[in-house]
Amino acid sequence: MKQGQFEQTYQPLWELLEQHIIALESPQHSLSGDELASFASRYRRLCHLHALATDRHYSSHLVDKLGDLVVRGHQQLYRRKQPFMQQLISFVVAGFPRLVRAQQSYIWWATALLYVPGLIIYIAILWQPDLVYTITPPTQVSSFEEMYDPQNRTLGSARESDTNVQMFGFYIRNNIGVSFRTFASGILFGVGSIFFLVYNGLLMGAVAGHLTNAEFTQTFFSFVVGHGSFELTAICISGAAGLKLGYALLAPGNLTRAESLKRASKIAIQLIYGVIIMLVIAAFIEAFWSSNNMLLPWQKYLVGGFLWALVIGYLVFSGRRLDTRLEGKPQ
Repeated sequence: MKQGQFEQTYQPLWELLEQHIIALESPQHSLSGDELASFASRYRRLCHLHALATDRHYSSHLVDKLGDLVVRGHQQLYRRKQPFMQQLISFVVAGFPRLVRAQQSYIWWATALLYVPGLIIYIAILWQPDLVYTITPPTQVSSFEEMYDPQNRTLGSARESDTNVQMFGFYIRNNIGVSFRTFASGILFGVGSIFFLVYNGLLMGAVAGHLTNAEFTQTFFSFVVGHGSFELTAICISGAAGLKLGYALLAPGNLTRAESLKRASKIAIQLIYGVIIMLVIAAFIEAFWSSNNMLLPWQKYLVGGFLWALVIGYLVFSGRRLDTRLEGKPQ
């Protein structure tokens, strides 16, 4: 079905649901009992319409509009019925991965902006080692060499604190700071998020290339492989949230820029909620597992591979069963 036919057939449904959502968002909603009773079934149909529009690659304006209605409808459907812990579990198990999939175009752009520059500078430094000093100063290069020296009893021992618990707190603060800057700077029409994604990618690639030349690959890659699945993925999602803010300002469509930004922010903030959870997990792994030099490299690679598969599988498959429990499947 072409987009024009799709809109002509189903637009009355989502416009009616949008009116109901607006009414529910007001302090004193005026929906009748029948309208409230039918809200859940209409919302499930909307979720299916959004999934179809995304899968068929309809215009980003239509996909974003339906995605915004899905998020707003979800808030109205569940906020009064579930206690906090149940909402949190529902968000972690289904809401967050579904939201990531709904924003996958931004996710892919952010992933490319992080990894492609990193891979390019990594290869370049393998070929020309002195290029590392164009990315980071000599003192920081020496610090990285000290951190990943195979002679260290504890990997990353040249760091701020002596205990794993203290380092757990340090990693949380540092990682959330990086992700927040990557997200919040998207308000500068997306330029800030692009800068921080590219910069972090270059720094990551430069360090990896230099330590590869220094023959510290075993200590470095066995250290980052475990927590990297959560940390790097969280940075990509943060960047995607920032890019969404920037795009809302650059292409507001028929909305004012303020209203477009407001709607995009509702989705972006929910992405950041999930990012914070991922970064706490990453910090725990980094503090208590990655830095342990008593473990053999193959053990860390095995666990790291499992964690990468876990993160990818979670974002790709978790919550999909909810998508199938829909009433009336549009063609």
